[in-house]
Amino acid sequence: SLMKNCKVFNDSVHGHMEFHPLLVKIIDTPQFQRLRYIKQLGGAYFVYPGASHNRFEHSLGVGYLAGELAQALKTKHDNEGENLIDEKDILSVQIAGLCHDLGHGPFSHMFESVCPKKKHEQISIEMFDYLVEENGLKPLMKLYGLCDPDLIFIKEMIHSEDKHGNWPHEGRGEDKSFLYEIVANKTNGVDVDKFDYFARDCHHLGMQNNFDYRRFLKFARVCEAEDGKKHICIRDKEVYNMYDFFHTRYCLHRRAYQHRVNKAIEIMIRDALSKVKDIKIEGFEKTLLESIDDMAAYTKLTDCLLQVILFSTDDNLKEAKEIIERIFSRDLYVFLGETLVVESKVCKNIFVKLISQKKIEWKKKLAEPLRLKPEDFETVNVTINYGMKERNPIETMYFYTKSDPQKAVKLPKEQVSHLLPDTFSETFIRVYCKKSLQPDEKKRLENWCKENIFEPLQTRLSFCNCTLNCITVTSCVPQTSHYII
Repeated sequence: SLMKNCKVFNDSVHGHMEFHPLLVKIIDTPQFQRLRYIKQLGGAYFVYPGASHNRFEHSLGVGYLAGELAQALKTKHDNEGENLIDEKDILSVQIAGLCHDLGHGPFSHMFESVCPKKKHEQISIEMFDYLVEENGLKPLMKLYGLCDPDLIFIKEMIHSEDKHGNWPHEGRGEDKSFLYEIVANKTNGVDVDKFDYFARDCHHLGMQNNFDYRRFLKFARVCEAEDGKKHICIRDKEVYNMYDFFHTRYCLHRRAYQHRVNKAIEIMIRDALSKVKDIKIEGFEKTLLESIDDMAAYTKLTDCLLQVILFSTDDNLKEAKEIIERIFSRDLYVFLGETLVVESKVCKNIFVKLISQKKIEWKKKLAEPLRLKPEDFETVNVTINYGMKERNPIETMYFYTKSDPQKAVKLPKEQVSHLLPDTFSETFIRVYCKKSLQPDEKKRLENWCKENIFEPLQTRLSFCNCTLNCITVTSCVPQTSHYII
């Protein structure tokens, strides 16, 4: 009788998704329904007309796929006489998948740059606690067999802090370590969150998704690795599908998430919200900064914030309103160009520090010809990778072979193919002007950027023994060397 109220959702990506009654109760709360009004791709909707999907349907998809993967692993190992996963595990994993994005603010990740005090994962945990308490769901959870350790387990799957010790988690023991790889996989980034947003974003953006998550579900199993922990492993022949997985991530960032116009719009939204983050806006109980510590107030924060500012007559919101009006009239920040940086093989921290120093100089010199201010320019570092910075993420994955399905093994790139990439991360430098420009003014600034920023950065950064136009490197390399940009 407890299972009478299952519901089926017809999804545009996964088809018919059936949800447990407890999941339906969570979905029907105001805290979860709030996700209907937060765009999955932030400002990308202003660039791609199809990118109108929201965090709501993405969260449904992740909850559904979390259950599908957990059930697939259970069925496979039950048939082999191993009792690795029980029904409480599956239900907990589904809830974690469903609630993993509860903490996103207006325009998703962009909001974290406005209020960097907390990451959305931490707010998701606080919002989950608030959702359970505010809607009286604890008795219902106990009715379905979920107790306090299961609630801890759910929150650990959403986000867990690094703790000292051999096993950092409390919700489940080390014998179920593989369960922590289903929703948010910190080992190699292969999780159902990406399975859904790759498929969903490609669907709405009109792009090709070369990764087939259904094959992953078919060939996934649990094996014990050399570290003594159990990991989700995939058949060795699926290594090419996994390279497609990480390449799809790169393509989505390159063509959509980091699109030059999309970034211009997100910078404008960030600037607008930064001007009002300490102001109490009519209709909201607290300021933006105060709201991230108050889940009742945070529940009201959605993408509608832009419309509230746009239609406001409050003089305190005037500057923010002017920026938003520019977005809706397509008077966007002016893109002055970009270049792919060829990085020297020196300490990454040195490179970042040097570029930061040069940005201050670039802004000052850009401002001089048109009598603008340095703050009228925005220089942006855009780094795109396969998910693990400079590393090849496949090297962190575990595979198994047909002849020995119980043993987890690594597959070095050299054993897979000689045609695979050698580099897994790249950085672009982009320059924007926040002021509207005449065509001749824009051309003048573009030429300056090309001659003084982009062309020097296209030449490999190198060392020399002179001090002219160089920045002295004081760590990681001999102090007699200098760095030319």
